[in-house]
Amino acid sequence: MHTPSPLNEVVLPQAVVGPLTRAAIFLVLCIRPEHDNYPILRSFFADLAGLVRAVEFRDVEAGLTCVVGLGSEAWTRLFGSPRPAELHPFREIRSGGRHAVSTPGDILFHIRAKRLDLCFELAAQIMDGLGKAVSVADEVQGFRYFDDRDVIGFVDGTENPRGDAAREAAIVDDEDPAFAGGSYVIVQKYLHDMKGWNALPVEAQERIIGRRKLSDIELSDAEKPAFAHNALTNIVENGKEVKILRDNMPFGRPGHGEFGTYFIGYSRTPRITETMLQNMFVGNPPGNYDRLLNFSRPVTGTLFFVPSATFLDDIGTDGPASIAIGASPTSETSDPPPSSSVRETSLGIGSLKGEKNE
Repeated sequence: MHTPSPLNEVVLPQAVVGPLTRAAIFLVLCIRPEHDNYPILRSFFADLAGLVRAVEFRDVEAGLTCVVGLGSEAWTRLFGSPRPAELHPFREIRSGGRHAVSTPGDILFHIRAKRLDLCFELAAQIMDGLGKAVSVADEVQGFRYFDDRDVIGFVDGTENPRGDAAREAAIVDDEDPAFAGGSYVIVQKYLHDMKGWNALPVEAQERIIGRRKLSDIELSDAEKPAFAHNALTNIVENGKEVKILRDNMPFGRPGHGEFGTYFIGYSRTPRITETMLQNMFVGNPPGNYDRLLNFSRPVTGTLFFVPSATFLDDIGTDGPASIAIGASPTSETSDPPPSSSVRETSLGIGSLKGEKNE
């Protein structure tokens, strides 16, 4: 069992909040069930910061960072309790023909840098270090597209929070003191029907996104339909707009007809992102769904908790002895049945801009 750091200790988050980069690798892994794998993983996580520094030293100006997140069941197997207050498996959503799928994933590595070769090298070193303890569920290489546009042609991330607002949106604070400095992250891999999308007039595309395609100016309330992407993903609680921190990346394989957006949204509570997805897939009110989903579909969906860097540094090799491999999680860690009633920010497939790390 992992003992949280004393509450008076300075807790350092992982590199969740940072400038946008030109390249990224999103690596989602599943832990193989053999019992001996868990001490290997705990030891690896404790040494991860040193590995990142070793690769980063080849070009310290390239801004190489790596954020690691853990899924609900993986947390139970690795650390037992206590556990992050809102960690649970990703909750799928079905409504009409729209489906936010829930897919396997125990570990997320979000690797970012100005240079793809540094991302590639770190990913290779991570896989070499973990060896047969894991299998790959998904791997995506993302790239920055022109002036921060998605492959559907719109600027992605205009309303992303910056500076202190980004930390306020993304980092857990005293609402869960044992896990302060952490963050929740949801990832989804969206594939786009580019032929269908490009067949639409630009004016129709702008009504779906809620912004002008060329200038990125938001449509006026009089022009913007209720089903616009940025209308449904604008979440207000207690009279205040609440946000998540996104670092979406385009990806694709033109030779295979694959064009997509890798959505990654960090938040101090998963409830915000889940509400945003509810609005998109079910609608607000129900039936008033995000018309972008007529052209974009998620093929993955996973929720992770990103512990603080301090937590990772303090990890030992001893695990929760009371957790038997293959046993069902306790009632403390099990998730309610999947539901489409989730609760409130913005996916930002059509919007992502922040500080740049060119």
